Amino acid sequence: MVSQKREKSLDVQQMIADKKKKGLGRKAEKIVPVLLFITAAVSVLTTIGIVFTLIFETVEFFRRVSFLEYITGTEWLPFAGDPSYGVLPLVIGTLKVTGIAIIVAVPLGLAVAIYLSEFASDKVRRLIKPILEVLAGVPTIVYGFFALTFVTPMLQKVFPSLEIFNALSPGIIIGIMILPTIASLSEDALSSVPNAMREGAFGLGSTKFEVALKVVLPAALSGVLASIVLAMSRAIGETMIVSLAGGSTPLFNFDVEGSIQTMTAYIVQVSTGDAGYGTTIYYSIYAVGFTLFIFTLMMNLIAGWISKKFREEY
Repeated sequence: MVSQKREKSLDVQQMIADKKKKGLGRKAEKIVPVLLFITAAVSVLTTIGIVFTLIFETVEFFRRVSFLEYITGTEWLPFAGDPSYGVLPLVIGTLKVTGIAIIVAVPLGLAVAIYLSEFASDKVRRLIKPILEVLAGVPTIVYGFFALTFVTPMLQKVFPSLEIFNALSPGIIIGIMILPTIASLSEDALSSVPNAMREGAFGLGSTKFEVALKVVLPAALSGVLASIVLAMSRAIGETMIVSLAGGSTPLFNFDVEGSIQTMTAYIVQVSTGDAGYGTTIYYSIYAVGFTLFIFTLMMNLIAGWISKKFREEY
């Protein structure tokens, strides 16, 4: 009888403990969605706050400077006695560096992605993948000093007219910096292509190289193009490399051997204290920042459109 009472007492205690656990579990189920919502709301509100700050300060800039002059002017001389605020030299400098970076990164990135996906063994893939991840983790300021102190002197041996600050050197290094983005995302897209398509092509007598270029790559075109556009967006927004190795001379030309200034480099220059708060030069960094925001937003929208347009359903 005593043992039965003890068993009943233990059963009651166990039931109470289970009920408490269930109560805690139900509370957690109610609390976790709230915490997740707060996290998402903070992200959204932060984005909205940044965008509205850019808009308000940019509007103040355009109260002082003609919008038409800003988008069509070919001289950017904010510190001159008679200042000029034509943003095209900054845009051209940004596009020059981005164009060189894409020329370097796309062929190399696609080559690495195709090799890893179609030709490399598991052992080689396990070796190369971490190296790409390390390359992606190098701080951009290190890339900048590398471009200035190593790449530029080497290029000057090939191009004697190349200035110490130029568009070519930072463009090449930015291309190397975004190479892991293209290689990794493209390799994921290529690897997701079903093996049945490869086997069908092999059955028709295609070589491995033909299968990679004529079957797998077209099937993964959506992911490959999206990776290129996203890498281009990162190249447009790169700051430290162009600030250190590109120079600070906004010129409206397509010369890659001379000093340039990109939109991000100008923002860095003014943010270091070259302009007082409330001045036109101060507000100009918001106008340039908003222009840069439009560029990156367009790149992201294009990447999304490409993914939807060329997506293959399997």
